[in-house]
Amino acid sequence: MKKILANDGIHADGKAKLEEAGFEVNTDKIAQQELLNGLKEYNVLLVRSATKVTREIMEANPQLKLIGRGGVGLDNIDLVAAEEFKIKVVNTPAASSKSVAELVFGHMFSLARFLHRSNREMPLKGVDDFKNLKKEYSRGIELYGKTLGIVGLGRIGQEVARMGLGLGMNVIPVDPRVKVSDIEIDLFKSEDVRLKVKLESELLENMLPKADFITVHVPSVNTAIIGKEQFNLMKQGAILINSARGGVVDEVALLNALESGKLAAAGLDVFIGEPRPAAELLNHPNISVSPHTGASTSEAQQRIGMELADQIIAFLG
Repeated sequence: MKKILANDGIHADGKAKLEEAGFEVNTDKIAQQELLNGLKEYNVLLVRSATKVTREIMEANPQLKLIGRGGVGLDNIDLVAAEEFKIKVVNTPAASSKSVAELVFGHMFSLARFLHRSNREMPLKGVDDFKNLKKEYSRGIELYGKTLGIVGLGRIGQEVARMGLGLGMNVIPVDPRVKVSDIEIDLFKSEDVRLKVKLESELLENMLPKADFITVHVPSVNTAIIGKEQFNLMKQGAILINSARGGVVDEVALLNALESGKLAAAGLDVFIGEPRPAAELLNHPNISVSPHTGASTSEAQQRIGMELADQIIAFLG
């Protein structure tokens, strides 16, 4: 029997599908430092972002035939080593796009209406200081009519574009690989009404001075895409969202931009140094935070589990 270790978990539907196909699936987590010698009985290793699959792990486990990543990025898997050891690597790039995009807008709405702060202060001061809190948090803005800059027009970036267009935002994408993109907006349970919008990519330095909201959707990088120079180019009072990877945004430059007022606010789902993000970011009054949960919805996890199951069965079944 082929054995699978879902080290960062797998949705029950995906697990059931694999077991029906004759696979044995174990969801008991093996600590990172024990993976080198803890995989001997497994042919398939499934991970999300928490587990790192290194060259050393692959070399020590020649029985591995497939590594599956539940999600988009593959930066926690040594792809060069996988090719060298002839281990197939699969992921689920489309399964979580809607979930990540919705979280992006969750942060946007929260920051636009100060929900991240009023939710903290109302329990503490709401009884005795309601009027002052109402005055303090009545300076919100609408997303309708605002300009949304999207850095990276892959699957998640396109989903963000769809939602932004649906909200009546002016969407400006930035992606050197995608010059023109047709974004289709499909209404729920409607086959009669379809809207297609043509978006043309701009250069980052041209988009930044125009955007009221900026959201980043690019793979892990060695050098920050948004740093001091890019913050200086932004419109005064812009709002930045990062749900891509820690390090895509220079966190020191981000804090400086917030302190200077150049940046009004930021929403962060990812951080440098996870799982120990900088306390200055977590406690800043103008930052809305979440613990890397962009893809963590029930619907996304179900789609991820089923998509991984399909790929494993197709390859090893």
